[in-house]
Amino acid sequence: MKYDVLGIGNAIVDILTHVDDDKLSEIDVPKGSMQLVDEVRSNSIYKKLGQCIECSGGSAANTIASLASLGCDTAFIGKVKRDQLGAVFKHDLKAIGTTFNSAPSMDGPSTAHSLVLVTPDAERTMCTYLGACVNLTEDDIDEDMVKQSKIIYLEGYLWDPEEAKKAFRKAIKIAHDAGNKVALSLSDSFCVDRHHAEFVELVKNDVDILFGNEEEIKILYGTDDLAEAAAKLQEDVEIGVITCSAKGCIVTDSNGVGHIQGRNAARLVDTTGAGDNFAAGFLYGLTKGKSLGECGALGNLVASEVITHMGARPDIDLKRFIAENA
Repeated sequence: MKYDVLGIGNAIVDILTHVDDDKLSEIDVPKGSMQLVDEVRSNSIYKKLGQCIECSGGSAANTIASLASLGCDTAFIGKVKRDQLGAVFKHDLKAIGTTFNSAPSMDGPSTAHSLVLVTPDAERTMCTYLGACVNLTEDDIDEDMVKQSKIIYLEGYLWDPEEAKKAFRKAIKIAHDAGNKVALSLSDSFCVDRHHAEFVELVKNDVDILFGNEEEIKILYGTDDLAEAAAKLQEDVEIGVITCSAKGCIVTDSNGVGHIQGRNAARLVDTTGAGDNFAAGFLYGLTKGKSLGECGALGNLVASEVITHMGARPDIDLKRFIAENA
């Protein structure tokens, strides 16, 4: 296999800034949510913000970036426009050694961007303009790249556009026909709620490895009982992972349901990308033949690092960090 993990998801540039709760009220977005907005609304919110930091993002792309930092061979499929933000996104992935060959759009919506509003308690609220992301189609799926990837990692956010959904299904079929694994991140509780019936079917029939937080898993299985949801998850997928913030994670497989204790962060600055980086640590362990307990611990460790600084991608050498702290 040429690649350990191939990510398929939204190609987004994050615009991060600190805000207080009053500013969130003024902007009128629910704290902790991910809201899809049009370009006019995005520009309106941006004008109300203070100093910002721009960096490449996107849920699956963040996971791939951290996997590259951990030393994995990685690739990414996602859609940008041939514009300034699109060039930034492509440069950032290639600079970390990730293969990114997706052809950019020549016209239409601009490259996607997400306003990430971080409150003093480190909670993040996102207002995302999907832009060129919605242009991902079946034609963008590189069949050879999918065949050469041990695991393809999909983000639930990309289930919104119909053409992107078809692209997902094509990638899933190619991967399974080649004997490779399919991993899915549920991405967001609102996303699970929007596509509930389809996600239930997708998880049961097409997903080998599922990532979701407590709220997302409860919504997926229609219960407020986490233990009940975990039991149902165990029945549906080969490996199920439920992230539980500072409490760690719950991992399910055919042998049972187990809890892996979380790690205390050195300091809490910004929770953006915690789930993305948890997935990176977990998948890194999985591709290296680690036990599921070790995979969960690695996920907790990588997630505990990214929340110590602004932004959803590592600002240190994660391979060295793991060697010194695992």
